Amino acid sequence: QVQAVESGGGLVQAGGSLRLSCVASESIASRRVMGWYRQSPRTGKQRELVAGFTDDGSTEYADSVKGRFTISRDNAKNTLYLQMSSLKAEDTAVYYCLFLGGHWGQGTQVVVFS
Repeated sequence: QVQAVESGGGLVQAGGSLRLSCVASESIASRRVMGWYRQSPRTGKQRELVAGFTDDGSTEYADSVKGRFTISRDNAKNTLYLQMSSLKAEDTAVYYCLFLGGHWGQGTQVVVFS
């Protein structure tokens, strides 16, 4: 099963940007469903979908990030990206990526301060 390794998190001021990367342990060229999730210890919410590619190749986003986050993929690099802009304090969370049928990675922490 494909493994995921996330990176790119960090500490950023509100209004700033970050780009997260997720490298898969095998080719993703033939994979359709994959996405970014996040979990905030502050809110205690369950892991939620932030952005993803659906089975028909389209993208979907949580309402809270629409217009601010963009998901993309580079099949040649086996990498999934999440470009995050206009970050808000409520975006603070550990971000994970998942390739359908694969394993969760360790996540990458994003902290947005004001």
